[in-house]
Amino acid sequence: MRPVLHGDVVAAARALLTLPEAARPAAIQRMLVLADAADAYRKRFGRAHSAWGNGSLMAAAMPAVRGPEPFLDAPDYCRCLSLVFDTLVMWRSERAALNRGRACGPD
Repeated sequence: MRPVLHGDVVAAARALLTLPEAARPAAIQRMLVLADAADAYRKRFGRAHSAWGNGSLMAAAMPAVRGPEPFLDAPDYCRCLSLVFDTLVMWRSERAALNRGRACGPD
């Protein structure tokens, strides 16, 4: 997946806001998987994937974004932003652990 910028987080949170709270964790995971796959496609073929985008989280999220960005004092929007950040921390930590495991192959 491409580096995550402010706009990526905002787009993902806005996309999550359209969903019931129980569906949000799976939705952000799916966005990350799609962004990662799109980035691999972009690297291999030199162009964005027609359905998955360019490998950014924003491209994965934008099809579900509706309406303007809420203010930061909207509790549900804050919960969505928090979920995006928490999931990103977990996603990056898991990827780092996998990469360390690959580097430490059999002796």
